[in-house]
Amino acid sequence: MPVAIVNGVRLNYVQIDDGEGDGADREDLVMVHGLATNLAFWYLQYAPVAAKRFRVTLFDLRGHGRSEMPKSDYSPAHMARDMAGLMDHLGIGKAHFLAHSFGGVVTMNFACQHPDRVRSLVLADSHISAVRHVETRREWAYGENLQGILDRHGLDLDTRDPYFGYRLLTRVAEWQTRGLAVPPEMAEVVSPLMGKTGSRTAAQWLHLMSSTSASAEMMGDDGLSLERLRKFRFPILAMYGDNSQARLTGSELLEVWPHAEFQRVRDAGHFFPTSRPEEVLLGCERLWGGEYAAHARRHRSGEAGKRFFRSDRVYATAGNWYFTTRETHRVGPFPCRDEARAELASFILSVQP
Repeated sequence: MPVAIVNGVRLNYVQIDDGEGDGADREDLVMVHGLATNLAFWYLQYAPVAAKRFRVTLFDLRGHGRSEMPKSDYSPAHMARDMAGLMDHLGIGKAHFLAHSFGGVVTMNFACQHPDRVRSLVLADSHISAVRHVETRREWAYGENLQGILDRHGLDLDTRDPYFGYRLLTRVAEWQTRGLAVPPEMAEVVSPLMGKTGSRTAAQWLHLMSSTSASAEMMGDDGLSLERLRKFRFPILAMYGDNSQARLTGSELLEVWPHAEFQRVRDAGHFFPTSRPEEVLLGCERLWGGEYAAHARRHRSGEAGKRFFRSDRVYATAGNWYFTTRETHRVGPFPCRDEARAELASFILSVQP
């Protein structure tokens, strides 16, 4: 894969463009992965689809994948400068962005630094420090269930810790390097450390945490005050998993971005982009195609005009498709989205006067 020297650091990247016609006229999409993973996070399930519409750029954040691991400069603001430098190197003036978790924090810092270079942003389960450290009325309900799992497996961690996710990755990485099996019930919250490359990813993460300033810089102030975020004017789709601690950030951002679309991913954890790609891509297509902007948000009669998370009536969970109605919580399962949609259409016809 090609590399670029940016801010004195070697960054690994790849570009994909499967569209027809003059590539110079095509818009750019930059995909940004989160912590303890690399550009492969987006490569197989997302890049081939997106490359039909955009010139796609994937890259490894410093200290991740095949990019260089310097001793310092792991703050989101500095990584945002890495991304800006890589875009300059590749001749990308302005781009759409798809970012997960810490990658979203990096991308939002980039947007604060260069708002004129952002066409749109799809934010998948990103948590910001301005919310982590604030007492909130909203409890992380799933954390209570997860705490029981951690306790049963002897992991001395507290799900109420604002940086619980970072610490969990480190503890599970230690398990992996010692050859201990990761309980399947924890797969949704430590997805990068599972599978064929889990042991290698675990070793790299531990090396990053122990030999650099990354831990202190990543768990510090990310520079994203709500006041800075309110200045965003480009189209935004923010997607958050029902069972993710990051959902607390999403609830706060509802009040920050009145022009944005907020989508819940039902029954999903932090790493839903790997387990629910079809839903994420569907949301992306709607944003990129202008569907969200074209349809004004409506409220039912008698409802307050407050912001809220929306969700599709047809959705996937645990490998099956379902739909919901006002009369029933869940109908299904169906083997595919088309069958669920057809059954929903039939139901609507049956109840119409």
